[in-house]
Amino acid sequence: MSSAPHFQRVALIGFGLIGGSIARAAKLQGLAGEIVTTARSEKTRARVMELGIVDRVVATNADAVKDADLVILCIPVGACGPVAQEIAAHLKPGAIVSDVGSVKGAIVRDMAPHLPKTVHFVPAHPVAGTEHSGPDSGFAELFINRWCILTPPEGVDAAATDRLRAFWAAMGAKVEVMTPDHHDLVLAITSHLPHLIAYTIVGTADELAQVTESEVIKFSAGGFRDFTRIAASDPTMWRDVFLANKEAVLEMLGTFTEDLAKLTRAIRRGDGEALFDHFTRTRAIRRGIVEIGQDSAAADFGRQHGALKKP
Repeated sequence: MSSAPHFQRVALIGFGLIGGSIARAAKLQGLAGEIVTTARSEKTRARVMELGIVDRVVATNADAVKDADLVILCIPVGACGPVAQEIAAHLKPGAIVSDVGSVKGAIVRDMAPHLPKTVHFVPAHPVAGTEHSGPDSGFAELFINRWCILTPPEGVDAAATDRLRAFWAAMGAKVEVMTPDHHDLVLAITSHLPHLIAYTIVGTADELAQVTESEVIKFSAGGFRDFTRIAASDPTMWRDVFLANKEAVLEMLGTFTEDLAKLTRAIRRGDGEALFDHFTRTRAIRRGIVEIGQDSAAADFGRQHGALKKP
């Protein structure tokens, strides 16, 4: 165990893949003196209690954040504003309030007005995940060598940002700090647009009259299998992401549509050289991702548990 925990009490609001992984990693690394959690449904709270990976499971968000030094909202982006309003009066002065949403501009807009000036608001986005959800889906190794982006609003205490950076780093993440708007533009192309494309392609396959559903499943090649994994992500979460980051997504979607039109023309004209040049350039990007350690032979959801060791 660490000689002293980073935070005496950590409150997790929501306990799915990300919340469960934070709890497991923080417990393994001794980062919290106590971990308290709650979830929307009684069934989920009961299951978390059965798992025994937190110290207390409470029924309300207000109870969860009481006396907490770090509060992390592990819930869909669209729910964060109302929850911030709900917990505001119960937050301990000096506490750090954060989240795990993959949109940050909307988080700052929806949460900041409700939070008291006595707390430190440091939004965060761990860029890690699988297609699984629920309290059983988390694992302590999820964040190892994955980025966690912090987007503190202007004027936030730098010491609070540093404390949260250290917390995520102790769970194995690499940490970057950027503005909320820049985060949303970057993630629109690296995450949000790929998910939109995956949802579209899988939906198109489902609607093809000439190809049966059994054939789509039976003869899925590697590329389509990857699309189905992405398209199996939590519908509520991704609905909120696209609505909350619509300007950046629409900008990237416009650029993608233009590029797709160029490839369409190249195929129609039999322009093999244009296709080859494009595929060569994109192949180099893939190699760069592998070289910097952002992918390996095992996908995120196939990573072996037990890779994160106790300190």
